[in-house]
This record gives sequence, C-alpha cells and structure tokens, in this order.
Amino acid sequence: MSLLKRLRDALRPDVRRRAAPVRVTSAPPPADADAEARLRARLEEDPNDVEAFSTLAEIVRRRAAEVEHPDPLSAEAEPVTSSRAADTAHWALAEELAGRPRGWYPLIELARLSLEDDKDGAMRRLGAACERDTSGHALIEGIRMLRSAHLPADALGLGVGHWSPADHSPEAGRQIVEAALEAGRVGEARRHLRDLAESSKDSGTSRIVAELEPFVARAEAAENH
Repeated sequence: MSLLKRLRDALRPDVRRRAAPVRVTSAPPPADADAEARLRARLEEDPNDVEAFSTLAEIVRRRAAEVEHPDPLSAEAEPVTSSRAADTAHWALAEELAGRPRGWYPLIELARLSLEDDKDGAMRRLGAACERDTSGHALIEGIRMLRSAHLPADALGLGVGHWSPADHSPEAGRQIVEAALEAGRVGEARRHLRDLAESSKDSGTSRIVAELEPFVARAEAAENH
C-alpha cells in the first residue's frame, strides 16, 4: 500500500471500526516530553524552524512506532503497523503546522511525503510554500527536494515559476542553474546564470556565479561537440 493511501486511511474516520476502549494509566510522561514541549514552543514562534521540525518529527515518529498496537487476533480495532503509525504521526505534525499562514516549511515536508504517490499534489504544495516565502528559502528547499528525488526538470519548472533574482537569496539561483544542467537544458542554465550575475548586489552572488561558470561552460562545450 502506498504511503499516501496509508496516511489517508489512517486519518479518515471509518464507521465500520469499533474504537478500542480508553485505558486509564498512571504511567509517567515520556522521557522526552520536556524536549517535545520546547520544540513545539519554538515551532509556535517560527513554524519554519527546520531544525526544530526535524527533531520533533523524529520524536513523534519514534513515539508512534513504539506504541503497543492491537493484536490482530483479539483486538476490536484493525491493526496498525509501526511504520504506518510513524508515517501518520509525521504527516499529522506537518499538516498541523502547515495550517499557519507563515508556515512554508511544513508544506515542503508534506510535498516530500506525498511526492511518490501524488506528484501533482506535491507540486501544488511546493508552489504554495514558495508563495508564502519572499526570501527564496522555500524555493531553495523545494528545488533541493526535487533534485534529490531525481526530478531536475520539475525542479527547474518550480524555479522558473517562482524565482525573483533581485529579491531572493543567490543560493536559489545556484539551485536553478544546477537543476537546468542536470535536466540537460544547457541554454537555460546559461540564461539563468546571466540573470543571476545581473542581479548581483554583493560578493556572495559574484562568488556563486564564478563557481557555476566553469560547469556551464563545460556543458556548452560538450553540447557543441
């Protein structure tokens, strides 16, 4: 079963299932409860705190996977695998934070989780993340995620649709040029490198342009032979 279908099934109410009885317990809180509270406070302040999100996601995934699941031979509820429980907890965390108007990074996570099973939906989430962020960091994260998934053409399309050279971090330009090279679109790589160079306002941009120039030139030479 695909990840997205498992997540949808887990989060969708099912009238055919009978809920397991609530058990009252005097068990102490988890050892990482304080750490979880601190991370949630950080994300309340900034839903795009990547480090806090990643650490909290590890906690909720681990905790969900460690919960004792019903015995399929005797329980009234349908069994839930540890993997499915962890995926569902991760998805729920990202979905919760994506509801914040400023929350662009949770949308990146939702896109990553759904990319394999719902590419169109994932691309829509990436587009929404880029619209929420004016610095270009959402675009950088989105392009990196698509490139790591071996989808450079989609990464390039995302970049072309949302890149603002004058406003965004020059790293966004680097990611777009590299995505164009990976997609075999050398002419576009040269054009985007030129746009990046013309937007240069500091030494950081000039450095990135200088670093990319040999790769674009080499790709042009290979294309002409």
